[in-house]
Amino acid sequence: MQASRRALLGAAGAVLATPAFAQRDAPGRYPDPAVQVLDPSFNRYRLVLAAVERLATGFRWSEGPVWLGDQRCLIWSDIPANKMMRWSETTGQVDVFRAPSNNSNGNTRDRQGRLLTCEHLTRRVTRTEPDGSITVIADRYDGKRLNSPNDIVVKSDGSIWFTDPPFGVLGFYEGERADPELPTNVYRVTPDGRVSVATGDVGRPNGLAFSPDERILYVVEAAATPRVIRAFDVGDDGRLSNSRVFYQCKEGETPDGFRVDVDGNLWCGWGMGSAELDGVRVINKDGVPIGHIRLPERCGNLAFGGRFRNRLFMPASQSLYSLYVNTQGTPYG
Repeated sequence: MQASRRALLGAAGAVLATPAFAQRDAPGRYPDPAVQVLDPSFNRYRLVLAAVERLATGFRWSEGPVWLGDQRCLIWSDIPANKMMRWSETTGQVDVFRAPSNNSNGNTRDRQGRLLTCEHLTRRVTRTEPDGSITVIADRYDGKRLNSPNDIVVKSDGSIWFTDPPFGVLGFYEGERADPELPTNVYRVTPDGRVSVATGDVGRPNGLAFSPDERILYVVEAAATPRVIRAFDVGDDGRLSNSRVFYQCKEGETPDGFRVDVDGNLWCGWGMGSAELDGVRVINKDGVPIGHIRLPERCGNLAFGGRFRNRLFMPASQSLYSLYVNTQGTPYG
């Protein structure tokens, strides 16, 4: 058991940062003004004695976090650095989980607790087994190579869903330049390994997540200008229907990845248009923005973690931030 656990964790690298409760440059006050209420309904999710903490910094582009509760750590990708990083809740230290990482992007865990990873360079989705070996979940469809798998979620029936935009093949910074062989689809992999197109109707699909009851799949459409978050109804057989715009972004609003809490709110990585937009935007299940967490850097993706899934971890550009909130992320969100 200990040997397999060490294999999953990877070899410890050099410690990069920081004390367990890293502060921002100057002590602030409660309630933290970085946690902004856009609608009174957000007050129930804000903890007035919790503040944004910067846990580590010194990365190139932080993405794709996943919480490993049994190991009390967060793993995320530094895509252009070709590394997967690990932050320990017990020590507050950061080290290298895996390098090279094949320019990994999104990560999650399956229903057996195994790590699933989207890889740009190899254009595949992989699973890390308990003994540390790597199993390829998908690297082709219809005999053609995938583009660059981006974000990934797992449904309660064990099916794996991932997006496949072209970002990793557009240049040499987050992967390797190549001509796309397939349209930019959202894929579904059944527990027996069959790969199918869940939808081909989203241009450059990026982040994705299920509603708490798994009746709705949300997907960021990165090809739209400004971007939109689309919603699909999910049938009992896994088929998608009723494609619609759930949230229409305004100029400069750039959602990337997101996760959903138990009340159905979307907590979305946000920013790019201006510094005031950088951080996390919270949108309720009716598509109404209710809160914003301001960060000094653009946030790409996020994850709920901690013992009670009430700590929001926010990899943002060159740093990793966290904030305790008064809700919980959905399991396997």
